[in-house]
Amino acid sequence: MAGVTGSLLSQLRQSGSQLGRRLTRAPSRSYSALPNGSIPAAKKKYVPTQGTYPVGFKASGTLVGVKPGNKTKPDLALLASDTPCSAAAVFTKNKFQAAPVTFSRALLQKKGNQGIQGVVINSGCANAVTGKGGLEDAAKMAHEADKCLGNPDGTIVMSTGVIGQRLPIDKILNGIPRAHGALGASHDHWLAAAKAICTTDTFPKLKSRTFSLPSSPGVEYRIAGMTKGAGMIHPNMATLLGVLATDAPVSSAALPGLLKYAVDRSFNSITIDGDTSTNDTIALLANGAAGGAEIVPGTPDYDAFRDVLTEFATELAQLVVRDGEGATKFVTIRVTESASEEAARRIASTIARSPLVKTALYGKDANWGRILCATGYSLISEPGQPINDVPEVVPEKTSVSFIPTDGTAELKLLVNGEPETVDEARAAEILELEDLEILVRLGQGDKQATYWTCDYSHEYITINGDYRT
Repeated sequence: MAGVTGSLLSQLRQSGSQLGRRLTRAPSRSYSALPNGSIPAAKKKYVPTQGTYPVGFKASGTLVGVKPGNKTKPDLALLASDTPCSAAAVFTKNKFQAAPVTFSRALLQKKGNQGIQGVVINSGCANAVTGKGGLEDAAKMAHEADKCLGNPDGTIVMSTGVIGQRLPIDKILNGIPRAHGALGASHDHWLAAAKAICTTDTFPKLKSRTFSLPSSPGVEYRIAGMTKGAGMIHPNMATLLGVLATDAPVSSAALPGLLKYAVDRSFNSITIDGDTSTNDTIALLANGAAGGAEIVPGTPDYDAFRDVLTEFATELAQLVVRDGEGATKFVTIRVTESASEEAARRIASTIARSPLVKTALYGKDANWGRILCATGYSLISEPGQPINDVPEVVPEKTSVSFIPTDGTAELKLLVNGEPETVDEARAAEILELEDLEILVRLGQGDKQATYWTCDYSHEYITINGDYRT
């Protein structure tokens, strides 16, 4: 008996040791940033190999080591114009706003959206919830860049990374002159800057394009932009930073309205996890270097530029969703036939951030009941709020479909409140695709709204379970 007991104890110890090794083994990650900084094969198609960048702007990405363990990735970005610009920015509505948000908003107000010449951005530390010292650090970053650019009060500041920690400000201040010395106008310079603002991103998000305006059909204008974001993404705004630059001559009076219009239809129409960050900032700089008539409200040029900017911002915002933490799918939620745009946006937003919808999509499960459920509770008044009696959602008029992205016919799941006999094999084929559209028709009017989101995978939990450490 003693021998049997000893043998059993030995087996238990061995099993415990094996279990301990399994529990402490680092989990594999299929959809997150790779340890060596390389881009996952599936994401390389989103990284441009060339670009057309606005005249008079230069960019750089420099390694300063904001995080002590970072020895290879650039983490300080600088974007600068040869001349002062009109500028505008849209900021997070989170009540705990980071120091760079507070600083940059005040700077733009002080300057009347004019005279801005650069943007300096660090990754690795958000400089958020850092008190008076954090605000002083943001000002120091701006002033150091101002000295390099020769323009007092001419630099917007952004930061991204861990909340609640002070910046290693000396490293950053020492790095800004090096970042200025590294400025260049090539694609590689812009790409280095886009890499420098990444945190849990798996790939740098950079786009550029040319366009023309009605008053100057012979002039080629250019717009370029970079953004970062992969988690803590939801309006208003999402956990992201973005800088857009154009050589079009946009007036300082026109710029804020143009940017807000574009952001509401792009960066404020994406969600990954329903969390709104402390640091969100999208800035737009216009230096007018390409010439032509000044873009002012009430002109054909204004409308044309607004459309170009909105389309461009939407493309950048969609890259954020495609890089959602742990995401395997890019999902378009389209709500149509609504009595109001506000109701359509609320319904689309609710579906897009529903954990049950998002996990079903990850599991490739055509569980349309979860979509319908989210639609049904999206407009319910919160406890203590006035009851909304407007019948925005009528079950007998509501329809739900999957719209395949391969061009084949839609798969109807619910038609005017009546469930369809779903072809499960066809549903499985659609859910195998990387891109998917969910269409909800309310049968109540002609207004609509679109949101872009992704699925929830095991990977999302893994990434955010140890993000700070």
